Amino acid sequence: MEVFWYIIIAIVLAMFFILDGYDFGTGIIHLFFAKKEEDKEVIAKSAGLFWDSNEVWLVAAGGMLFMAFPTFYASVFSGFYLPLIIVLWLIIFRAIGLEFRGQFNYQMWKDIWDKSFGVASLLLALFFGIALGNIVRGVNLGGVENGVSTYEGHYFFLPLWDSTFSPLSKTPGIIDWFTIIIGIISVVTLAIHGANWIILKTNSSINNKLKKIIFKLNIALVILTIFSVIVWLKVNPNALDNFITRPYLILFPIIYLTGLVGLFFIKKLKKESYGFTFSTLLVLGGITSSLASLFPVILPSINNVNESLTIYNTSASEYGLSVALNWGIIGFILLFVYMIIQKRLMGGKIDKMDYGH
Repeated sequence: MEVFWYIIIAIVLAMFFILDGYDFGTGIIHLFFAKKEEDKEVIAKSAGLFWDSNEVWLVAAGGMLFMAFPTFYASVFSGFYLPLIIVLWLIIFRAIGLEFRGQFNYQMWKDIWDKSFGVASLLLALFFGIALGNIVRGVNLGGVENGVSTYEGHYFFLPLWDSTFSPLSKTPGIIDWFTIIIGIISVVTLAIHGANWIILKTNSSINNKLKKIIFKLNIALVILTIFSVIVWLKVNPNALDNFITRPYLILFPIIYLTGLVGLFFIKKLKKESYGFTFSTLLVLGGITSSLASLFPVILPSINNVNESLTIYNTSASEYGLSVALNWGIIGFILLFVYMIIQKRLMGGKIDKMDYGH
């Protein structure tokens, strides 16, 4: 049952980063490339019409984590308390930026909330990437100092950064040079994803320009990907062992590489949906490859005193997991029905749709 719930939660998290990921990317494109008011309005609308339904997947993932892996949930939400509060505020400002910009027809008012939407989206993409970097790097479980745990073995606390700014420190912070690299990869990936969403859903005047931007960002992403694998192996020499011992897991990096290669043909793709499909594979492959490299570990320990958190030592009881199964199936069906209905109601270009605010 642990493996089953791990897969379900991984699917829900992947859905969140695919769906809300294009909202983050849309905000990044809006911040740096939308100059005309008509472009700003329609690009903001392409995120505004969907953001609230997309974030349902984040709520679902949090609820499932609490139900299936309560020890992991407690550990992460205490250890990452500070960045999680920052993320919460960023989610709030991104949402009110979208909802408030159309309340009054004053340029200064619109500019303020456009910046709120764009900057919050950029920082959310960065912080979620940094969070992933922390997961694959590992944390000082138990707060070990001089070989002694200062608290229970499954708890930890990280400052935003430490004086060394190094992932190789015995007491690393949330932000170091390794997690920053993963954060930048997240920003570039979601900017590509958001640009493809804008091309798919709008008739913005910058759509042709966005294809050139996607091509350039994809070149940068290739370089960053190669560099990140090299430094990851420096941070954790065993990072790729799972793909050797479990060869079937190589499927997930292949998904990522398929998206990466496909996006080099963005200028020649005849259907707009193809570009979005490739960037979806990019996001999906990146998330699943990271999880696959750790399995069955879900939070590595960087010390030798306390063992890493796995799906087995953090899960709820077998009875609890089995009871949750029926309700989980019902919830999953409702979630997918909700998403399908919304996407069908808002199919096609959204330029003429009323946002409503």
